[in-house]
Amino acid sequence: MSRYRLCPTPAQEAGLLEHCGHARYVWNLAEEQHTWWTPRRGPAPGYGVQARQLTEARAANPWLAAGSQTVQQQALRDFAQAMANFFGGTHRRPTWRKAGVHEGFRIVGARGRAWEVRRLSRRIGAVRVPKVGWVRFRPSRPVPAGVKSFRVTRDRAGRWHLAFAHVPDPVPAPGNGEVVGVDRGVAVSAALPTGETLKVPGLGAGEAERLNRLLRRLARARQGSNRRARVKAAIARLRARESDRRADWVEKTSTELARRFDVIAVEDLNVAAMTRSARGTLEAPGTGVRAKAGLNRGILAHGWGRLAARLEHKPPGRLIRVDPACTSQTCHSWGHRAPENRESQAVFRCVACGHRDNADVNAARDIRDTAVGRTVAARGGGALARPVNREPQPVLLSV
Repeated sequence: MSRYRLCPTPAQEAGLLEHCGHARYVWNLAEEQHTWWTPRRGPAPGYGVQARQLTEARAANPWLAAGSQTVQQQALRDFAQAMANFFGGTHRRPTWRKAGVHEGFRIVGARGRAWEVRRLSRRIGAVRVPKVGWVRFRPSRPVPAGVKSFRVTRDRAGRWHLAFAHVPDPVPAPGNGEVVGVDRGVAVSAALPTGETLKVPGLGAGEAERLNRLLRRLARARQGSNRRARVKAAIARLRARESDRRADWVEKTSTELARRFDVIAVEDLNVAAMTRSARGTLEAPGTGVRAKAGLNRGILAHGWGRLAARLEHKPPGRLIRVDPACTSQTCHSWGHRAPENRESQAVFRCVACGHRDNADVNAARDIRDTAVGRTVAARGGGALARPVNREPQPVLLSV
């Protein structure tokens, strides 16, 4: 997916917002139908039935007919595909779309033809949107040829984006046979066996202080007031800046790892389950809710899931997911596993051999060794003979 900044004029922005509203309206109607239909009432209507109903609705409602039929039909197709993914067990059930949050629509060329995209200059391109016209965008990277579909979205900060449906070429392997283990953490975003520790660039001290002031101002603002809308927009811009920095870090880090190493190993973590709320229910309320919420924010802020996903997309077939059990408690040098090895969040000291290292770097080396052992075994050789939980040896401490 190639994403660019869209630069509509005020008149074009009004037309794009109208398309977003129509796509959201059609999507929510389809969601309402599937919510109402039950096995007792029979199967819910599919795309064909809903497309005929859309034609009837456009004939009866001039405001809907004034919109683009392509946008509205594609919203139905997207919903049908979302339901198919849900029943296939690969995605969650599609939910309702809300104004101000889900602003976007998709355009697909008729009969599989490529859509119209122009290059006006080195820094300016244009794409044709139905009933809006030619809308300019910034081609910050080469525009893929033969684009057949694209999606237009608007984020909470008010920025418009254009995303072409295009699968980029994979990053080629360097061919050096090297394996790297990536340990993801909260204090350190990613640690490598080479001793490198990487961290997501978040908001600066001044930006974080301004965000806190805006949040306090938002709490005092009256619901529905213009002041509240301005404060929410300012908060959204700061949040978008933080999200952009995280996404940029993930893209650059994943590309660098794919270019430097032949095999990349990460822990097989279920990030969605790890970041669930601990509030519980009224009958069984949870404990440590605020601490768990802080941990969840830390995990999401460091992009654990996004980094693993991009490492899987860019070097396809070169990512190995290893069992995360006890990787932070196992000594890389001796192989001894014990909870006491982890002195603190940052310090690892083996109680058996006295090996001392950065805890995240030690875990990354353990992940790498596990991946190397699996690779050797898959090629027909024996797994790496690395001792695990040997008898503790006396450690000589200098006095």
